[in-house]
Amino acid sequence: MKFTVQHCNINVTDLEKSLAFYQKALGLSVMREHKADDGSFTLCYLGDGVTPFELELTCLRDHPQPYNLGENESHICFAVKDYEKARALHREMDCICFENEAMGLYFIHDPDNYWIEIIPEKHNL
Repeated sequence: MKFTVQHCNINVTDLEKSLAFYQKALGLSVMREHKADDGSFTLCYLGDGVTPFELELTCLRDHPQPYNLGENESHICFAVKDYEKARALHREMDCICFENEAMGLYFIHDPDNYWIEIIPEKHNL
């Protein structure tokens, strides 16, 4: 039996703010969207236009407070061809939350404080 990765979901408190962040910080685009008939939630699927993997942002109408992310030890990882250019953009956006130069990687955080690992395209870890 073979499984394939389809998407990863995170819940966000402000969909527009999150969409703007993911579009600017990672170049993701909205692939499709689904709104509940009663307006209770919106699902927005973002993609990179290269791989079939999607990031699903879920925004619940009745959950405006920040999500409890625990110790925030889980993350999503993105590889980028021009690592230094990406790091400069993320410094400009003031969203870098942790750098490990010895390992050649860093993390950014989104508006809801989810951590995203950034690595060079040909990373050796």
